[in-house]
Formats: sequence, C-alpha cells, structure tokens
Amino acid sequence: MENTRKVLINQARKAKKNAYSPYSKFKVGAALKTSNGKIYSGCNVENISYGLSNCAERTAVFKAVSEGIKKIDSIAISSSGKKPAFPCGACRQVLVEFNPNMTVYIDGLDETFKISELLIHSFDKKQLKY
Repeated sequence: MENTRKVLINQARKAKKNAYSPYSKFKVGAALKTSNGKIYSGCNVENISYGLSNCAERTAVFKAVSEGIKKIDSIAISSSGKKPAFPCGACRQVLVEFNPNMTVYIDGLDETFKISELLIHSFDKKQLKY
C-alpha cells in the first residue's frame, strides 16, 4: 500500500503541472489506480465561465471510464495550495459511484481515507425507485 501511495502521489504531482488554472491559480493533479493496476491521471481545467470548469479527480475518472474502466481502487490528490486539499463534494459523489471503499491519498498528509468516510450518506442507486 505504501508503494501505491508513493506512485500515485508522484503521478498526481506530475499531472498538477498540466493544470489549466489561469483564474484561480490553484493547480490540482489526481492519479487513480484501477482494479487491473492501470493508472490514469488528470488535472483541473478552468473556464472563464467557472461552472464549466472540471476538477482533476473527475478528469482522471472520466479518462478511465472512457476507456471502459469502472472499478477504481485508489486515488491520490495533489494541489498547489498552502494546505492539503480534499476532493470537492461533486468529486466525492463521482468517486463513490465507482467504489465506496476507494482509498484516498492526500499529498501532504500521512493519513489514508476511504471515500465513504469523506462522503457519508451518499446518494446511491438504493435511493432510486425502479
């Protein structure tokens, strides 16, 4: 697990360098590991119309899903902020969709989290009526 943490944090740091954040100047990179061991990374991409921006975590997830991957084991997040940054609420909801037991590594923190701990009582398919 320590090796996974190290590899993913390093990949998230690399992805952070590609962030497009001319408005907030807040760069974020994410790297996730799938159940088959493949790593996908992503960065935040801002837009002058802020609502059209996309977070690094969702960029990485969407890349994986677009290639047919739907089982994600873990994700690491690295940001340019002074303090370690956690995924926003929208990203937490997207991440829990693909594995409520997903491990979350935050660059700058030694603690490891589960996405279900970061998003308790998430909206899920049990709440839908079929």
